[in-house]
Amino acid sequence: MDIFKKTPTINFMKYKYVALAVTAAVVLAGILNIFVFKGLKLGVDFGEGTLIRVAYKAPRKVGDIRNLLAGVGLGGSSIQETGKTGREFQIRSVEVRNTKDAAVDLESHEALGNKIIAALRGSDGEAEKAQGLRDLNGLDLKSLTGLLEPAFLDKAAAYAESIFGLRKDKGIISDFAEMGPAGIPAEAVSFLKGKTYLGKLTILSRESVGPQVGADLRKKAVQATVWSLLGMLVYIALRFKLANGVSAIFTLTQDVLITMSLYSFSGREVNLPIIAGILTIVGFSINDTIVIFDRIRENQKLNRKLPLEAIMNLSLNQMLGRTFITSGTVLMTVLALFLFGGKVINDFAFLMLIGTFEGVYSTIYLSCPIVLWWTKWFPSKSAGRK
Repeated sequence: MDIFKKTPTINFMKYKYVALAVTAAVVLAGILNIFVFKGLKLGVDFGEGTLIRVAYKAPRKVGDIRNLLAGVGLGGSSIQETGKTGREFQIRSVEVRNTKDAAVDLESHEALGNKIIAALRGSDGEAEKAQGLRDLNGLDLKSLTGLLEPAFLDKAAAYAESIFGLRKDKGIISDFAEMGPAGIPAEAVSFLKGKTYLGKLTILSRESVGPQVGADLRKKAVQATVWSLLGMLVYIALRFKLANGVSAIFTLTQDVLITMSLYSFSGREVNLPIIAGILTIVGFSINDTIVIFDRIRENQKLNRKLPLEAIMNLSLNQMLGRTFITSGTVLMTVLALFLFGGKVINDFAFLMLIGTFEGVYSTIYLSCPIVLWWTKWFPSKSAGRK
């Protein structure tokens, strides 16, 4: 695909100081927002607390759930509706314990999770439990298999997995009749009707992280990012010149800072998938930068009389079509994830949307200008290999 039939003649380097000013402004605003104003909203991976995702049989309102939690002193918990049915919610709550014992902290958060679940369920199923029935929407796979084994010894595990698959697809089983189309035979459905009831609430997922674990994960996330940046510095310096390596480390650091700055303004949570997204952006950005550096090196050999700034403009214009194709493909994929990927991956896709644009911008308006400035300031150190 030839995006441009004729190589453009855009003077990218003309706007290098404007780009530097814009970059500095965004980074400064982000740093102030992170460290002075709102700060980063740490997810349960990096903070502490209990994160529970639940599904109801019937639509509920956030206010109703908050009232239930307020009854046990947890009205300040973060409650978010997920999806568009009004039946699924995510609840994050913290109950601070002043202890340095990680095991005690984690046990405290486990107890907190049990407290939340008990408050949400309330008196649901008390009459059924008094009759010896068990909540089908609350049984784990092992318990459900054990319940079915006395009547269906050979098929118990298969039936239990099918029921779990149904719960995964629907979030919660609202009617025993839903099990027939899922491959559960009538005799098994009849057996379950006599042994279980369908509670109004099911737990989709549950995570508990203590402060010691959260601090350790934060430390490791920073280390992973820093080591990746240093690795890029060494690789680029060896493959090209020291100036290119310095440019790469500054550009990638700026990629991380701008991405996190813009992400902080969105108020979204920072968790482990977001760190994976940042490292993905670093890899995407350096790939684009290496391609440009390669073309600059080729053009330096072919156009020895041209100044470096002119060669950079020439190289950027020659690779503009390639940039549109590769970045456009990534953008379409990430946009599809953002619009249709669901709540679980939405934050990651949002981060990648920012990073896709940022990676292209930084390659053009930061990587090349930094090399240009470095060669002017330190001509002897940037002479390097040809």
